[in-house]
Amino acid sequence: MLDSGVRFGFGFAHPGEIDRENILEATFNAMGTAVRRLLMYTGAAPSSALLLVDGPHRIKRLDSCPQQPLVDGDAKSLSIAAASIYAKVVRDRWMQVLDRRHPGYGLAGHKGYGTAAHLEALNRLGPSAQHRQSFAPVRAARAGVPR
Repeated sequence: MLDSGVRFGFGFAHPGEIDRENILEATFNAMGTAVRRLLMYTGAAPSSALLLVDGPHRIKRLDSCPQQPLVDGDAKSLSIAAASIYAKVVRDRWMQVLDRRHPGYGLAGHKGYGTAAHLEALNRLGPSAQHRQSFAPVRAARAGVPR
């Protein structure tokens, strides 16, 4: 990958952060972390980069960088599409790690999405430390209400 000249930065939004702020703000925080890491790694000045943002919003934390929000950006930009694939691969690999740390939920299979198997495991085992407590099925499982 490094021979190609392609560089990626990444950032995670942790479940507690999503619960404290909200998923959009946590996503912006993760995007900001990704861009700062990339700029630090490449040595580029923020003003020299053009950020293509997948969605309708600018990233306020990165006002020093020129930005172009693109609704349906992964369908309009190869850069955004590649970044989306990269993010999905990183997330899927993290779900495999979490599957080993929290056996029984099937995270390696459904990747944390709200499938019937995941909801059944959530109701059977209760939420793990990696579940977003603000997510309605997690709140219901915590309260002992089957879904």
